[in-house]
Amino acid sequence: MARPTSATIHIDALRHNLAQIRARAPNSGVIAVVKADGYGHGLERVARALSGADAFGVAALSDAERLRAAGISQPILLLSGFDEAADIPRLRQLQVDTAVHHVSQLEMLEQAEPGEPIRCWLKVDTGMHRLGFPPEFVRQAHARLSALAGVVGEIVPMNHFASSDEFDNPQTLEQLRVFADATSGLHGGRSLANSAAVLGWPDAHAQWVRPGGALYGMSVVAGTTGADFGLRPAMTLATRLIAVNHVKKGGRIGYAGTWECPEDMPVGVAAIGYGDGYPRAAPAGTPVLVDGVGTQLIGRVSMDLMTIDLRGVPAAKVGSPVVLWGPELPVERIAEAAGTIAYELTCSITRRVRFSEA
Repeated sequence: MARPTSATIHIDALRHNLAQIRARAPNSGVIAVVKADGYGHGLERVARALSGADAFGVAALSDAERLRAAGISQPILLLSGFDEAADIPRLRQLQVDTAVHHVSQLEMLEQAEPGEPIRCWLKVDTGMHRLGFPPEFVRQAHARLSALAGVVGEIVPMNHFASSDEFDNPQTLEQLRVFADATSGLHGGRSLANSAAVLGWPDAHAQWVRPGGALYGMSVVAGTTGADFGLRPAMTLATRLIAVNHVKKGGRIGYAGTWECPEDMPVGVAAIGYGDGYPRAAPAGTPVLVDGVGTQLIGRVSMDLMTIDLRGVPAAKVGSPVVLWGPELPVERIAEAAGTIAYELTCSITRRVRFSEA
């Protein structure tokens, strides 16, 4: 029998979440960010489900190639921009927009052979200090792009927020101020808002929003889940029990014996581990569902297996379903226990997990 570990992608949830984004930013075009294989949900699957988006955002040119091969006709934005001059002909062939964030990219565009013009988005560093032109160079960069015959359409200034998941953090207000000053008087639309800014900073919506995790029903706002913002989880990660053992009081569970049974108790063994993408860092006490009943993992997560406290699920048996996250168990709770964010968990699902749609 095939390994029972599976990831079910909820197509209706993806579409619901897109509708929620549109309701929150009704005057903005939506660039659905599908990088990292659609945040682990499957690039082509997600793009088809989100066919109502105005555009798609990717981090790699190879993802744009996959989208075009899948028949996606909407505009595609290469969010981190092209890496070398040899990418420019491929951008033209695929009709992919590109972010321009560094003077080296300006120079490559200026030196490029004539060909189909490319639409460019101008990345402004407003304080995150990762990618983008410093504010004092933005007008020069905009002018150089505008002067190129190989650049078509309006140049859209864009920004990335560092702390928009903290709705009371003044850094976002400062980034908004810096962006407004740096781009004042420049023609074209604007794009500032990631998922958190869509949810918590309406003044940042502008002409284009770029939601990522929110489309998949996830929140990065501390202490919240996507459901708190009207979003629905788009993935259920599940498996089954492959053993139920009865362990005496004092018995130690798993590698290094880090968890000791406080009484005689049933212990379930589930067919999932970090080899499937479940976080090894998840500690004892991390919630799971067995037969729809809430309980907890115990011991260390190993590569292929985890052990589960079944004291509260006395009817559990070999074959009982185990849900690691999904609509009834928010992935944010697992991420919090493991000291990470939900995005990392869904992006980490490995190839041996069976995917299906619902």
